[in-house]
Amino acid sequence: MRKDVRILLVGEPKVGKTSLIMSLVSEEFPDEVPLRAEEITIPADVTPERVPTHIVDYSEAEQSDEQLYQEISKANVICIVYSVNNKKSIEKVTSHWIPLINDRTDKDSRVPLILVGNKSDLVEHSSMETILPIMNQYQDIETCVECSAKNLKNISELFYYAQKAVLHPTGPLYCPEEKELKPSCIKALTRIFKVSDLDNDGILNDNELNFFQRTCFNTPLAPQALEDVKNVVRRNMTDGVKDNGLTLKGFLFLHTLFIQRGRHETTWTVLRRFGYDDDLELTQEYLFPMIKIPPDCTTELNHNAYLFLQSVFDKHDKDRDCALSPEEVRDLFKVFPYMPWGPDVNNTVCTNDQGWITYQGYLSQWTLTTYLDVQRSLEYLGYLGYSIIYEQESQAAAITVTRNKRIDLQKKQTQRSVFRCNVLGARDSGKSGFLQTFLGKNLQQQRRIREDHKSLYAISTTYVYGQEKYLLLHEVMPDFDFLSEADLACDVVCLVYDINNPRSFEYCAKVYKQYFIDSKTPCVVIAAKSDLHEVRQHYSLSPHEFCRKHKLHPPQPFTCNITNAPTKDIYTRLTTMAMYPHARLRCMCACNRCTYCLCQNLLKLELLRNIKAQLRRVIFNSSRQPTRSLYSLTQRSVTMLCQLTPRLLARLLGWVEAVGGYLLSEEDIRLTQRVSAVSNVEGSIFMEASAEQLIPSDRHMAQADLKNSTFWLRASVGATVFAVLGFAMYRALLKQR
Repeated sequence: MRKDVRILLVGEPKVGKTSLIMSLVSEEFPDEVPLRAEEITIPADVTPERVPTHIVDYSEAEQSDEQLYQEISKANVICIVYSVNNKKSIEKVTSHWIPLINDRTDKDSRVPLILVGNKSDLVEHSSMETILPIMNQYQDIETCVECSAKNLKNISELFYYAQKAVLHPTGPLYCPEEKELKPSCIKALTRIFKVSDLDNDGILNDNELNFFQRTCFNTPLAPQALEDVKNVVRRNMTDGVKDNGLTLKGFLFLHTLFIQRGRHETTWTVLRRFGYDDDLELTQEYLFPMIKIPPDCTTELNHNAYLFLQSVFDKHDKDRDCALSPEEVRDLFKVFPYMPWGPDVNNTVCTNDQGWITYQGYLSQWTLTTYLDVQRSLEYLGYLGYSIIYEQESQAAAITVTRNKRIDLQKKQTQRSVFRCNVLGARDSGKSGFLQTFLGKNLQQQRRIREDHKSLYAISTTYVYGQEKYLLLHEVMPDFDFLSEADLACDVVCLVYDINNPRSFEYCAKVYKQYFIDSKTPCVVIAAKSDLHEVRQHYSLSPHEFCRKHKLHPPQPFTCNITNAPTKDIYTRLTTMAMYPHARLRCMCACNRCTYCLCQNLLKLELLRNIKAQLRRVIFNSSRQPTRSLYSLTQRSVTMLCQLTPRLLARLLGWVEAVGGYLLSEEDIRLTQRVSAVSNVEGSIFMEASAEQLIPSDRHMAQADLKNSTFWLRASVGATVFAVLGFAMYRALLKQR
């Protein structure tokens, strides 16, 4: 909608142009009329449409033709004034003024015209019979108003219609010759109908009509008013109302009726509420609202956005199979001017056995779009009507901008839910297979993917300590000489090499040494195609030696040549590394041989329970003697603890020696050297507690957690002793009182 309106009055001399302006301003006919009135600005709070209005007069005696042409080019609407008692001035409308204006304006952006018949007080008849043929001949003429500057007749109405011609033009909406809506108007109103049809049943029921009315006009319709509207449609259309709801045809008929009755401001109010401009195109302000994204920050959808997208999915999943068929996808995107998702989307997110996008894949694709191109995501949400349905100021309310990654590293915790993993490797090393396996596709299914349908991205969910996170895999094209900042900006790096190709690992080694050796980004080496015979790599160091030298995890074997469903263990590990880059990941198996397993088994050992029970019993018995001093009680408790049976002590020492021997073995002596200075992941006991409760036996643990396991072993015994002693002392002190 325009921020102001500029009205130009033209016409033959002595027809009353200046008098009309003077009468409007002073609300009385002026005694003396100047040759030309100065430009007048009417404030917004005075005008019916609440828009500042500039009224410009033209005088042939005072202005040149060049000045007239300039004013025509600046005007939003032009009033051609004629005198109803002067036939020559009426003839000049078609012979001079309309051709002159058309010559000075672009054909595609013609200025609306209003014919103004002044001095109606001087005649008893109307000039409309003469003017109607002119209005039918020229489509740019919006309306004709007969008025009198002397009697103040229709003066306010004249300038109201002039405003209305600018703010609510008829031309883009309606074709008078055909007496029907124009195609662009039908297209816009159809989108509005589909957005307002919340259950996608093809009709607007009473609740949806009330929501539509409240959204556009800030007030609901009374039940009787709703019935009156539907009755009007029933009387004029057979299929305008169905199941007591308004169909699309009935919805379009209502707006046609509004325009025919001169109430096209009603239709424009609806169009502008749904983001359309005067050319019936969605405005840039509506599609791309302002959103500030600081450096090193990412964009994600918030909870309300996911709820909205879930409702859109449920709205179009007509067969309730938790997947969108190609027909359902097309129906979903009918409110878009183009198809936003190509065939590569089916190889970017999870699909079902038929190749249809699942509910999880649908949300993943939206998450991917928001992460990579937030402006595109805002545009898509605008087409779907997010800000209208959720009554938000703009789609920007659906976006969460994460905090700077450096702050996450400092605080050793993150609120992000999307993590990016760049997958690098030489050609044919298995990168694409690594991405597709993440989506649950084995080698046979991957071979059926067409070359032009392949995607460089794959996104799905993983669970890290019971939390659902999105892992975004990006296959970086192998160009060692040039890796852009986008290729290097990620949360974790995956270096893939083919164990069956002797020259494959060399690329990974060079990329790591040039770009990531001094980076804080975690790196993982993937030994792809592990089902094939492993050959010696043509590099100075073997992959295992290279990883050992640079303090990386050993190469992780991977293959997509399997028959059953692929496992997501390696992807969970990548997500965990991305979430906690300050902690070095280590083995997470249930082998009962690694440090983590030994420490966990020791903590769960029945031996510790026996020690706690005996210690509690000793101190409880001691606390029954109130005459003993506090020092004596403590000394006795410690003495009794040291007098445990030799058999129990021998078993305990055996476990400690086993753990210590493993910790000091040749392989794991590096463990204590490489453990991060961080004492625990995220600095919370939740991670330690969830390790036992939430993580399956084949998940991966952090080295910091391994160190914590030995720490918690000591802390557990110490805390138990402290708690039991404290309780006993408390009992003893009470009895002394």
